[in-house]
Amino acid sequence: MILIPAIDLKEGKCVRLRQGRMDDETIFSDNPVEVATRWVNEGAKRLHLVDLDGAFAGKPVNAGVVHDIAEAHPGLIIQVGGGIRDEDTIQTYLNAGVQYVIIGTKAVNAPHFVGDVCKEFPGHIIVGLDAKDGKVAMDGWSKLSKHDIIDLAQHFEDDGVESIIYTDIGRDGMMKGVNVEATAKLARSIRIPVIASGGITNMDDIHALGKVAGDGIMGAITGRAIYEGTLDFAEGEKLAETFS
Repeated sequence: MILIPAIDLKEGKCVRLRQGRMDDETIFSDNPVEVATRWVNEGAKRLHLVDLDGAFAGKPVNAGVVHDIAEAHPGLIIQVGGGIRDEDTIQTYLNAGVQYVIIGTKAVNAPHFVGDVCKEFPGHIIVGLDAKDGKVAMDGWSKLSKHDIIDLAQHFEDDGVESIIYTDIGRDGMMKGVNVEATAKLARSIRIPVIASGGITNMDDIHALGKVAGDGIMGAITGRAIYEGTLDFAEGEKLAETFS
């Protein structure tokens, strides 16, 4: 299992939101490239970038920052989400050195899109499923759909997505611990890897996820905890690597 630092981009800055609310943000840095370099220096093997403005606008807004990070760290695995709604955006990101693009709202609104882009860009598509009480949220978490998360995940697995990022939006940015039970349940229901997101606060959460990593959890995304210091990223990454 690996630990994946999150860099959430808003107006060119590195921020964190609480439960996805754009009006409840904490700015951690004016220089996201420096932030990326910090995590790489501490042992990160992969970065999770989110264009928050893009998620709400429906098109990339902070793509220039993503390109700068990819250019600064050409050997690093980068996954990016937020406002990716068409093939041209995917191609542009891949050309810039991004390895994986994350489809979120569009995957729920237009499921056929996922199948199409999996065929066009095989091995590069991740679907991000953000859920509350087992139901999938969309449009920057501003709407809750009627879709069951496991049903959707199985559908996207059949389409050929590389992995699923599962976020419990009730816990994201709240420092309340990860929803291990729901994450493991999802991982057991599909064959492709699951990346856990939302609520990772300290080493105890990594331990708890590690115990069920064998169910198919390949990584965990962490944000607020490593910025506020409740989790030492370097130590957390070393611990995560002991689980498989």
